[in-house]
Amino acid sequence: MSKTLSLDAVPASAPRSSLYRAIWRWHFYAGLLSVPFMILLAVTGSLYLFKSEINHTAFAYRNVVKAEATPMQPPSRLVDKALAAVPATQLKSYAEPASPTASALVTLKGDAGKTLVYINPYTGEILDTVSANNEFMFVTRKLHSLVYFGTYASYVIEAVAGFALVLVVTGFYLWWPRRQSGGVMTVRGTPQKRIWWRDVHAVTGAFAGVVIFFLAFTGMPWSKFWGTHMQDYASQAGMNYPPALWDDVPSSSIPMSEATTKPGWVMQTAPVPASTPTKTPPIGLDQAVANAHDLGIMRGFEMSVPGDETGVYTAAIYPADLGQERTIHFDQYTGKPLVDLGFKDYGPVGKAIEFGINVHMGQQWGLANQLVMLATCFAIILSSVAAVVMWWKRRPVGRLGVPPYPAETRVYRALWIAAAALGLLFPLTGLAILLMLAFDLLVIRSIPPLRRAFA
Repeated sequence: MSKTLSLDAVPASAPRSSLYRAIWRWHFYAGLLSVPFMILLAVTGSLYLFKSEINHTAFAYRNVVKAEATPMQPPSRLVDKALAAVPATQLKSYAEPASPTASALVTLKGDAGKTLVYINPYTGEILDTVSANNEFMFVTRKLHSLVYFGTYASYVIEAVAGFALVLVVTGFYLWWPRRQSGGVMTVRGTPQKRIWWRDVHAVTGAFAGVVIFFLAFTGMPWSKFWGTHMQDYASQAGMNYPPALWDDVPSSSIPMSEATTKPGWVMQTAPVPASTPTKTPPIGLDQAVANAHDLGIMRGFEMSVPGDETGVYTAAIYPADLGQERTIHFDQYTGKPLVDLGFKDYGPVGKAIEFGINVHMGQQWGLANQLVMLATCFAIILSSVAAVVMWWKRRPVGRLGVPPYPAETRVYRALWIAAAALGLLFPLTGLAILLMLAFDLLVIRSIPPLRRAFA
């Protein structure tokens, strides 16, 4: 919700209680640290919400083709053209067109990494080749998670997501009406006044707070630390997918995250089954694609190819319609489906998280879902900017302008307990808050120059 709060945020009639001051000071610190990251998340998230629309307009030259009466060329022929266009590479996967006007996508791997080759499925014309690391939506998604900046940056964005949960809860407490007539549902003053920025910050956060909380919480499963441990726990407990499906098939040590380009959350750590080598030659890509069609998988799926003699063909699709989400592993020699898993087969945790992620990404209810999430991203940006302007207008010259310490410092005991409890749920966020409180109480408060600077 809101990010920083100034003296203007406290109505004249509001009690200056110790709890209020303590929460206000906590809210301020968390917000000040989170603002740039919250804006980054909102901007990149807004772009990713409209992934399909951007791909079919700004990048229509490689994603959209003219439908023709002639049949599409076989996958293997399209792959041969892609390999010829990018020498010294091997096939990683083939994604068939999702519609008659969509291009086919071939992913190749080589010493320079992965290359995406967009092909007209009717003519075999190469529409574009681009490094997977430079594809626009790939870059947007990696910026969204700060993956480009290393593991520690990923931990920072996870802590910020936890801060967002704290900011919403504390923000609602600070916003709650205390006999004031404005700044609750209406905005007072003009942009020249601090009170106007305070009210924009508070009212925007109040309207969007619940959805911001939802976005922060549903983004946690993809986080580096919490998400990984949650994934391991849910998988081991059988709440992601039924492990029994692998009981009667040979299994490899390769996880789905390595076998496919973009696995869903539930399937990331699921083991890829193994093919049993025989004297019979492999069925080939064309037959594997045909077998997937015979089993009724939704069009537009990606088919990953075997990496060695025990590898499998893996057809996977994660569409907006969760009911059509599906993963099928085929023995590369017999073409037999070894594991066939859809959304209906997921465990309770898997279903809940996949649903949350689908809504988070604006896919569950079409355009309405996208617009609500877009409005929330705009609200995050507006509330963040208003928070910074509000703080800047009220801070004393040469000082940070931190809200005052509570008169009764024993209230911090409750905050220490709250931070510890939060740490049990979200360890990185809890640790960050504990460090923040320790720095505030043990360093700033005990060093006079720092205390004056932060006043």
